[in-house]
Amino acid sequence: MQMTTTAESVPQTAGLPTKSRNLIAACLAHALHDGYTDGLYAFLPVWQAQFGLSYAALAMVRALYYATMGGLQMPANKLLSGLSPRAALVLSTLVAATGFVIMALPLGFPGLCVGLVLAGAGSSIQHPRGSLLVTETYADAARRPLGIYNFSGDLGKATVPAAVALLLPVIAWRPVVGMMALLGLGVCVALLALRPQAAPASPAMAKPAAQTGVGHSGFAWLMTIGAFDTATRMGFLLFLPFLIHARGGGSATVGLALALLFLGGALGKATCGWLGERLGVIGAVVATESATALLIVAALFTPLWPTLVLLPLLGIVLNGTSSVLYGTVPELAPAGDTGRGFALFYTGVIGSGGLAPIAYGAIADHSSQTIGILAAAATAALIVPMALRLGRSLAH
Repeated sequence: MQMTTTAESVPQTAGLPTKSRNLIAACLAHALHDGYTDGLYAFLPVWQAQFGLSYAALAMVRALYYATMGGLQMPANKLLSGLSPRAALVLSTLVAATGFVIMALPLGFPGLCVGLVLAGAGSSIQHPRGSLLVTETYADAARRPLGIYNFSGDLGKATVPAAVALLLPVIAWRPVVGMMALLGLGVCVALLALRPQAAPASPAMAKPAAQTGVGHSGFAWLMTIGAFDTATRMGFLLFLPFLIHARGGGSATVGLALALLFLGGALGKATCGWLGERLGVIGAVVATESATALLIVAALFTPLWPTLVLLPLLGIVLNGTSSVLYGTVPELAPAGDTGRGFALFYTGVIGSGGLAPIAYGAIADHSSQTIGILAAAATAALIVPMALRLGRSLAH
């Protein structure tokens, strides 16, 4: 990607340093798009009732957004490689908001499907280009800002679905979708006001990975670790409600358990980037994944309330590894192409998030819930030797 804008050319009229403006812009876009992604879950029961959908058909409708967002990471990144990060973030948000506008119109089931595909296409642009903006802005010091960027997505996941869930009982679903579209348009205006620009990367950051001796092998290991880490998280989330019910907890307790896990997860994403700076990439990954495996197993053998006490700590390590991994993508991106590296990484992570629950569910169906949970713990444990192998690549 060509960077024609220098730090000196960025207006400072808003009183914020260039780096802060860029980070805020990337985080704002990330929070919105992740909020869009998880906010759709609240609409599923309403759509099932209105359009007479089976559970399988409902899953297919949900997949229109999720599969489009995941599958277009690479094509979108390549197609928009000539755009500045500012233009790419504004475009991604505008396209996603337009998708929600179409869903809000009285166009029936076809309109809903078209809107979901368009919204997914918009969100596919945001991840690689937002990550690239943070990386180009902070260069060799990007690890902690990428952790903050990663954390901002959790803020969107916490606020947008909650707002949708509160509005749906009192307002028809189409106006609620329209409000989400207006929120996206508002974020577009905010992004234009922030005027995020790419700061020139330092020579160390601009150096292609092939010159550092890491090559494609290290990135392949990093992406595999990211996929396994996501699989572990999705697998445990699949079984957590059933685990709580088995301990005698009701629906309210399940909600509390999820809130505790997500609260810990948000804290983990905000802090584990710092942990990576202190322990190094490999030390942090080995520590968090080992703790994840042990705590998942512990949750199988503790009563209800001790399990609830464990969940925030489990959330920290279950989600925190991702911040360490995201911060390592610029170091290992193939041929030094950071945008393509993030697009590849997100494709693997999102794909794993879609397939892992199916695999763990099949394991549990053919054995037991306990075996399914142990399989998730084993997946986390398998990451430890992968991380040690990645360490050999980083040491070259």
